[in-house]
Order: sequence, then structure tokens, then C-alpha cells
Amino acid sequence: MSAKLIALLVALISSGGYTMVIVLMAIQAACIPIPSEVIMPLAGYALAHTQMELILLATVGSLSSNLGSIPAYWVGAWGGRPMVERYGRYLLLSRRDLDMADRFFNRYGSITVLLGRMLPIIRTFIAFPAGVARMNQVRFHVYTFIGSFPWCYALAYMGLRLGDRWNSDPRFKAFFDRFHHSVEAVLVIGLAYFLWTHWKNRERLHID
Repeated sequence: MSAKLIALLVALISSGGYTMVIVLMAIQAACIPIPSEVIMPLAGYALAHTQMELILLATVGSLSSNLGSIPAYWVGAWGGRPMVERYGRYLLLSRRDLDMADRFFNRYGSITVLLGRMLPIIRTFIAFPAGVARMNQVRFHVYTFIGSFPWCYALAYMGLRLGDRWNSDPRFKAFFDRFHHSVEAVLVIGLAYFLWTHWKNRERLHID
């Protein structure tokens, strides 16, 4: 992510305010990997100047995670396991992946969503398997909010505390540059690992 793109995001959030935060956080919650690790610190820098504004921003980010999760949840709930078994091979998904997700939800239940919302990368994709598992929707949204709030708060707090040094302290820009590049590296490595392991076993992915 270039400095120009960061400047663009800051400008968008500064001009669009909470509405832009809602849009960006909803998009990343809909299984589209726009890192909240970048969105929320920039939002904290641009919008949060008091403790109440910080709490409001974390609340908006958490509610937006709920909003963006709805389509992914219902795609999983309506299509269910049969849809994934029929079309999953086109996304390199196997029956083994489904069985593993089912076992995880059966063993840990709703806490899966609560913990998943606190973890990078996983929080972006947790809604779809929750839908496939037919997790109670009210419980899903409650746990999504509870799990998302501390994550959004911590990231926005980082932006609030360090944001005032964005233009005066070059170390902050260097830190944030390393931070978002680390996030992007994890995303790329995770995707590459998934593609490599599943492509290697693609002959066993036909799960009709």
C-alpha cells in the first residue's frame, strides 16, 4: 500500500466521516479482504479526538462488521453444504474443508465467531462458515459485535494516540508502513499456502 493510497484513504475517511468507515468496514466483513488493520487506525487518526469519539468509532466499526456479514452469512445459510459440495471445487474447496469447519463449529459453537472476530484475516471470512453451520442469526450478530468491538477500539486507539505525530514524527509513518506491509504479507502468504495445498490435491476436490 503506497503512501499515496494511504493519503487517499485518509482523505476519503476525513471527508466521508463515519459513513465512509461504515462502507469500508462493511466491505471487508463481506469476505472481501480490505484490512480493517488499515481502515480503523486511519479512521482513529482522522475522526477520533476524544474518548467518546473513540468509543463511537469502535461502535460504528463493529456495527458495520455486522452489516457486511449479512450477505456472506445468508449465502452460506441458503446454499448450505450442498452448494459448497457442488461448486466448492471451483474455489479449490474440498469435503475435508467442510468437515473441518463443521467439527470446529460443533466443538466450539458460538465462541468460534467471537474468537474469529478478534483474529486478523479469519474475521473477514468467518460469516460464511457460520451461515453454512446455520448458527443462530441473533447469536451470530451479538457475538460479531462483541468480538469486533475490542478489535476496532484497539486499532482506532492506535490511530488516535499516534495520529497526531503523523506529520511531525517520521518514525510513525515508518511504523505504519511496516505494519500494513506485514498485514499484506500475511494475507498473501495465507492465500498462497491455501492455493498451493489445495491445487496440489486438486484431483481429489471433485466432491459431487
